[in-house]
Amino acid sequence: MSQKISKEIPGSSASGYIALVCALFLPIIVLILRQPLILIGGIFAELAILFGLFMLQPNQAVVFTLFGNYVGTDRSNGLRWANPFYRKSKVSLRAQNLISEKLKVNDKSGNPIEIAAAIVWRIHDTAQAMFDVQDCRGFAQVQAEAAIRHVASNYAYDESENPSADGKPEITLRGGMDEVAASLVKELQLRLDRAGIVVEDAKLTHLAYAPEIASVMLRKQQAQAVLSARQIIVIGAVNMVEMALDQLSKRKIVELDDERKAAMVSNLLVVLCSDGDAQPVINTGTLYT
Repeated sequence: MSQKISKEIPGSSASGYIALVCALFLPIIVLILRQPLILIGGIFAELAILFGLFMLQPNQAVVFTLFGNYVGTDRSNGLRWANPFYRKSKVSLRAQNLISEKLKVNDKSGNPIEIAAAIVWRIHDTAQAMFDVQDCRGFAQVQAEAAIRHVASNYAYDESENPSADGKPEITLRGGMDEVAASLVKELQLRLDRAGIVVEDAKLTHLAYAPEIASVMLRKQQAQAVLSARQIIVIGAVNMVEMALDQLSKRKIVELDDERKAAMVSNLLVVLCSDGDAQPVINTGTLYT
């Protein structure tokens, strides 16, 4: 059987300053009249006024209940007065931070990673926050951890060596922070909506490989960086060799047969692709002797 979802009802209250003035002048009137019945009625009226007074700060609301029944929610600021028999439970409507602990989960590729997030949330429906969950903040804490685990399992930590099916770059936890944050906000809102909570922002505060594979993944990243750098160097070297041969041919500086071109290409590639400085070698003969 599905649980009934509560809905916030606007509650009403009177100005507390008027009630405070009445509370100050009522004893004076009772003392002037000095009638027993008026005295008894004045005492009860004074207690009703005093017990009905309450104060609300900006971005704060009060939930009224009468003998276990929800009456309404008042969001008026300042000194207010309401039925003294109402139970008045104050609820903060201000933005709150929730910082999760470092969670160890498996990403889309099955690699163990550590992840944590900072979430900004606030209460927008006081009835749901008060009556549909036992503890609003505790509920948000547990659901936030579940949402972070679910989102982390849908993305790989880093780009895969295999291209995606549609040819588009793969969204990863490390490279697609904005997309991951938007997905996390959506997942959190689905989970926290029943508690009357609206999620305003969510960002990852910690992201790393788990210690048991961190050193291996670091070597992998270093190898990929070296490989990418080598590819750029080789492409540039080939373009420079092609330009050199083209310029020699256009200016007719020297005529090179295929064997001499091959030797020149080999020497230029060694010079351009080498990690160290080239060492000159004196050749006292020719290419053919």
